[in-house]
Amino acid sequence: MLIRNRLTALLFTLILALTPFAALAATPNPIEPLDYDSLPDPVEGQHHYLLLCVDQWEGKPHNLGNTDGIVMVTLDTRAKRVMLTSCIRDLLVLRPDGVIGRVNYIAKTYGPEELCKVFSTHFGVKVEKYILFDMKQIQAIIQHLGGVDITVTDSEANYLKRYAISPTATTPAMGRAGTYRFTGHAAVIYMRIRKAGGGGDMMRTQRVRTVLSTLADQCRNITKEEAVALVNSVGENNTLTNVTLQELMEAMNMAMELRGVVVEEIRMPIDGAYEPINYVSMAVQQADFIKCREAMQDYLLKSFLVIDD
Repeated sequence: MLIRNRLTALLFTLILALTPFAALAATPNPIEPLDYDSLPDPVEGQHHYLLLCVDQWEGKPHNLGNTDGIVMVTLDTRAKRVMLTSCIRDLLVLRPDGVIGRVNYIAKTYGPEELCKVFSTHFGVKVEKYILFDMKQIQAIIQHLGGVDITVTDSEANYLKRYAISPTATTPAMGRAGTYRFTGHAAVIYMRIRKAGGGGDMMRTQRVRTVLSTLADQCRNITKEEAVALVNSVGENNTLTNVTLQELMEAMNMAMELRGVVVEEIRMPIDGAYEPINYVSMAVQQADFIKCREAMQDYLLKSFLVIDD
């Protein structure tokens, strides 16, 4: 019995010694969001829309999945800018009930309006309008545009070719690194890649921004009739939204006015303002929201482009 106990203790010690420090449970830092009602309205000319995508092929309005896709689109008609702000899905935030949790659980538990408030109070930018999609709806909208041209690395190409898409999902058929025309379905799969090419969720958000900015580039020469058809496609292919058809048309007119500008990008949290921890058995990221809010304000009020490493 003594020998067995010593062996058990030795085995336990070895397991602890071989466990990465980041995998050990940690107590997250306190999070102090801003007061929503005290947030200033967007500056003149700026219009913010939160685009959300749940991890379901067919979303259920009253039983939403996790909101793994979170991107704020900003149209600035005064400064002539289009900006994309993506948020990682495993970011720790303060939930509406005062408990710390992952940001991608907010819409599922409290609704997309509350996610707008959480995004606003944590990053210091007031966004009220949202459109929530499921993956099948994103697929349909991209397919409506005829697909999207995406440049992939060897690692991404190998993953897509071996595990994720059919040979007919890209033109030409997926081979090595290069640029391919992706169908809507293949583009959704590409945006969800997390275990190929390194970078985890940080690169996942980069892929989402890549697809959105590339689609914007492809629409630079779109006609008014084609733009209206696209608005109708978005109107038909969403699970939940508080954007009216009239507001969609207004956004389309702004986008048409800005279609010649370079799309700017940023990720939240920014580099140097987050660290990975393990919290309630989940690998998550805790952020320095003061740094993130400063970066957000600088981003919205000045013109620069941020590219992930």
